[in-house]
This record gives sequence, C-alpha cells and structure tokens, in this order.
Amino acid sequence: MLALVNATIIPVDQKPIVGGAMLIRQSQIAAVGQNIAVPSEATILDLQGCFILPGWVDAHTHVGNWGEAEGRSAYDGNEGAAALTPQVRGIDAINPAHHSFADARAIGTTTLQTGPGSGNPIGGEQVVMKTAGKIIDSMVLRAPSGLKSALGENVKGFHGRVMNRMPATRMGAAALIRESFYKARDYMRRRAEGKAEFDLGMESYVKVLNGEIPLRVHAHRADDIVTACRIAQEFGIQISLEHCTEGHLIANYLAEQGFPACVGPTLGHRSKLETANLTFDTPRILHEAGVKFALITDHPFVPIPFYNVVGALVARAGLPTDATLRAMTLSPAEILGVDKRVGSLTEGKDADFVIWSDHPFKAKAKVLQTFINGQRVYRSDM
Repeated sequence: MLALVNATIIPVDQKPIVGGAMLIRQSQIAAVGQNIAVPSEATILDLQGCFILPGWVDAHTHVGNWGEAEGRSAYDGNEGAAALTPQVRGIDAINPAHHSFADARAIGTTTLQTGPGSGNPIGGEQVVMKTAGKIIDSMVLRAPSGLKSALGENVKGFHGRVMNRMPATRMGAAALIRESFYKARDYMRRRAEGKAEFDLGMESYVKVLNGEIPLRVHAHRADDIVTACRIAQEFGIQISLEHCTEGHLIANYLAEQGFPACVGPTLGHRSKLETANLTFDTPRILHEAGVKFALITDHPFVPIPFYNVVGALVARAGLPTDATLRAMTLSPAEILGVDKRVGSLTEGKDADFVIWSDHPFKAKAKVLQTFINGQRVYRSDM
C-alpha cells in the first residue's frame, strides 16, 4: 500500500483537502481525506507543499495516430479514399510507442480519447484509453467510444475541392450523414428479418442508433452545431459537439438541447473562417448557461503538453477554477462514459493521479510524478 500524506488534495468531486492523505491499494484508490489512519505496512510519501489531482482526461485528441516528427507517412488520421468510412477503427492506427503518449504522461494526462480526424462526414470509430502501456488492447477503457462525424470546411475542402466529389457543400455533408442513418435503419429491419448480410460499416451506425455509442460531431460554426443537433433529433441519437467554437453564440439553445460539448482547441490560432470567433470566453458562457462541457487540446493541433495552460487561460477568462478543473477531469470522463473509473480522486476508482509542485494553473507549477493504475509512469528529473 502507498500512503500520500500532507498534500493539498483536489479530488474534483468534493472540496479541496488541505493537509490530506490518500491511500493506494494496488491499482485503486483506497481512501481520501483528512485524519486517515495510515497502515503500518504502507510506504509513506510525504508531499508537504505539493498538490495531488486526478489525471487529466482529454476527450478529443489524435494522439498516436497523427504524424508529427515523422512526416506524412505517419498521417493515419483520415481514411480519405471515401467520404463515408464507418467501418474503420481508430484503434488499428494507434502507435502506443509514439512520443505523444510520453508527452501526455509528462503533463499529467492519464486518459484520452483518440481516433479518426475530421476529413470525412463519417470517419470511423474512436477509442478511450490510458496513456501508458505497450499493447493498445491493455490500455483501452472503452472501445468503441463514439463514431466520428464532421461538418463544415474540412469535409467540403477535401472531398469537394480536392477529390471533386460529394460533399462539396454543407448541404452535401449533412445529406450523406442523414442518408447513412436511413440506410442503417433499413439494414436493422432487414437483418432482423434475416434478409440482409452482415455489413461492418452498417454495424457502426447501428451502435449509434441503439444508443451504445454517441455520434461525435466535429462542428465549429454555430450553424453546423445546429445541424448536428437537428440530425440527432431526427434519428433520436446521442451526440457530442466536438470543438463547438461558436457555442457561446447559441449557449441557451445548447442548454435546451442537452448535448455535451468538447471545447477547443482554443489555444490555437484562427486557422480558417469557421474559427474566426475563437475565444476563451466560450467555456464560461456555456457554464453559465448550464451546458455540460470538457476542455480539449485536439492534439497535435494544440500540443498536449499545453493542456494545463489551456485550463489556466480559461480560468483567467472567468470560468471558476473548480469548474475549470472539472472540465479537464470529471466532465470529460462523464462525456466519454468512463467516469466510474476515472476523473476524480474517489475511493474505488482507478489510482490515476498526478503530484504537482504547485496548483497546476500557476506558471511555475510542474508535474513531479504521474501514476496510472497505481503505478508511477512519469517522474520529473528536477
């Protein structure tokens, strides 16, 4: 057993505990609080002056399947041979030895979602995983965790302008998504009647229609966000709104719809027309309207080592610190459907936690140690 004592513990699901203690038994959190009896056999780690937080949960990344230093030969994020590729699985393109996983551990990100990019109206299945391990299958928390979809400039630009095929417009992208789900409904009926052969792509749509996974829709502009909600209503499916750059312009509408948002990459530049209204105010406005949301990096578009910087800037823009931390831990865990295991320092959850030299939103704060499943996976050299 490991006992971490005399730290400021921020469990996220309860108030901070000054001078608290946390007990780790094997891969789980055994106890968190003040005045906890430390067993005599425990290894004690005195963390006077340090902070303990849950590992970050980054709900939208392309870690491990989007080339960085390797060049285009490692760009496995978009299967561009067709506009609709529901049959592909992000898990099949992830390299667990990629340096982005080490970067994640070094900044305290212990769980993330990764998978296909936004090149296709339907891009394939995503996966939620821990950030330490050699074999992807042993790192998985949830697979599939969603079916990637996209609206807006990315799909128009690649398929319409480059490949000279549908979709060349926003109408075309929405039509292809809508047509796919109508076909999937018919496929479900024919399969039930024994009149249809197994179709791997159709099965991905069926998972969404049956409520097993959400459709995770890339949408920056307000009208694209509303289109995503319209399609969700039409088919009675769950969605999450990925990026939601102009969500602050329609915050009350989003609150009424009840769909969660994964907001970002806010630290990046205004790289295209649909991100012209990029602002760090978006999370605060969504929070005030009552929208559930998470902060994301969209790594590598904002490098994952800047995740705590994203949080600090969002807090500086007016989102309360406790709400900001929740948007980086427990809320994304809930949006990803893995909150029973990660996202807060709660008895019985996985022992995924980070020891910080100071509060993570302070400029000189640094990660001292990162733990996943009770095992240390990163230690600072300084």
